[in-house]
Amino acid sequence: MKFLGALIVIWLIIGGIAAWQRGYFGSAPGNCAQAGTVAVTIVAGPLNYMGVNPKVECELPQPSK
Repeated sequence: MKFLGALIVIWLIIGGIAAWQRGYFGSAPGNCAQAGTVAVTIVAGPLNYMGVNPKVECELPQPSK
């Protein structure tokens, strides 16, 4: 169980490094798509170095007319 916990922590650290290298921590995310992209990049971990470039698009609901 400790091994699994350590593996998850290392996985997330590698994802954080990938997000940092892409410049995602330069400023606060301006919208939900940017925040989602940062989160998914961190969760993707080492997969970022295997060619995965996760992007999130989200649209907020608009009020009805």
